[in-house]
Amino acid sequence: MNKVLLFNPRSARYKPRLPNSILSVAGAIEGKYDYVIVDGNLEKNPGEKILDYFKSGQFKYFGCTCMPGPQLREAIPISKKTRELFPDIKIIWGGYFPSNQSKVTLNSGYIDFIINGPGEKCFPALIDALENNTPYELIGNIIYKSGDQIIKTKADELYDQDTLPPIPYNTLNKFYPLSRYLGKTYLGTKTIAYHSSMGCPFKCSFCAVVPIYNARWSGKSAQHIYKDIRFLKDSYGGNAIEFHDNNFFVSEKRTVEFAKLIMEEKMIWWGEGRIDTINKYSDESLELMRRSGCKMIFFGAETGNDAILKKMDKGGTQTAAQIRSFAARMAKFDIIPEYSFVLGTPADTPEEVMKQIDFDISFIREIKQINPKTEIIIYIYSPVPTEGSDMYNKVLASGFKFPEKLEDWISPHWENFDLRKNPLTPWLTPEMVNKIRDFETVLNSYYPTISDVRMSSIKRNVIRAVSAFRYKTNFNWKPYELKVLQIMWKYRQPEVEGF
Repeated sequence: MNKVLLFNPRSARYKPRLPNSILSVAGAIEGKYDYVIVDGNLEKNPGEKILDYFKSGQFKYFGCTCMPGPQLREAIPISKKTRELFPDIKIIWGGYFPSNQSKVTLNSGYIDFIINGPGEKCFPALIDALENNTPYELIGNIIYKSGDQIIKTKADELYDQDTLPPIPYNTLNKFYPLSRYLGKTYLGTKTIAYHSSMGCPFKCSFCAVVPIYNARWSGKSAQHIYKDIRFLKDSYGGNAIEFHDNNFFVSEKRTVEFAKLIMEEKMIWWGEGRIDTINKYSDESLELMRRSGCKMIFFGAETGNDAILKKMDKGGTQTAAQIRSFAARMAKFDIIPEYSFVLGTPADTPEEVMKQIDFDISFIREIKQINPKTEIIIYIYSPVPTEGSDMYNKVLASGFKFPEKLEDWISPHWENFDLRKNPLTPWLTPEMVNKIRDFETVLNSYYPTISDVRMSSIKRNVIRAVSAFRYKTNFNWKPYELKVLQIMWKYRQPEVEGF
């Protein structure tokens, strides 16, 4: 009667990734409570399967991880239906969405608790408290409702990652063949999704991680990472790695140690980092990383405007000049820099917003001249509730509001909001949004992403030729012919679906 169901809602239309968030919680209750895993990425009708489990009468807890964006489409209706049909089941959400939108989540009436950050210790502690009818108010990292009041307990320490319970890969394999998670990507034919650290030591004002971790970071040792990767390689054939850390490269020492360990495995790998952090790495470290298989790194370039970088509170030393020089430096080591830019940040007047969009378009074109292999990812600015930041205060002053009902997050207006493709921000006019999207279409046509493994060289050459005049003359207005080709060939945008 006290079984736990752990649910990973669908997040991608194609390649499923290892559900690391629920696996970390599963590892924490392994041997303590019986549990099952339901992965929406591998189920045609996950809601039906979940309700069938609950009909058995053996389950008391429903744990659901929920990132902003697509996962809400399943998390909200399934949780709501669970409460209607099985009111005694405790529903516990974790992930960035409920942590950052705790009020609307708990006011829904069908979410009982939120895991606010790492759940390896607080999730089993909460289950223990509920099972034994003991107080849970002093358990760290949880948010709940008491009467009309939202209670947020103290932030737990960031645990020593090497001392946490092992990830139960073999248990997951009993529910879903683990080989189905190791799909073909640009990096390899059986790519492992792995999380080696928690948090980030910086406080960017537009980042969803900041309110949860508050500039804290803790990483597994290089030896621990290597042990897990070797297990997945030897047991399931993994031959490439995507590190899904918020910031894999915080420690040069750890990165170098890992590069030395993974060298002989001949595995291509990718991670996310900061320009001003990795720019401090020695040439020897960068050369070693490339020889060990590091082929591409994702960086938040954000903008070429130093004043806006300061407003974004990047928390380091990143500048437009550094973004330029670093792109050139990466070319020397044959590591592809994947630069993301955030266009459409708020300003005092519409003219200033449009001027900044034009500036960033010119800056992106400049980066492509410096290092044509630089992958460019474009987002439209979407507010994150980072209370106290200048940028968020400006957002609130503009009249922007998040939905006040949980169900509204899956309305047509809001469901793509956190993919940063549908901004819903008062200061952006249709003309501005169209300018950004039209430039993105032309850019992606003239420089199709190398990470789309489905796109043949013939298609690349054709779409590049068709877009050449537009790109070279910077004529981006209504590129319908390019949009048709991208739709027809199902052009893959890494910012939406990954590799």
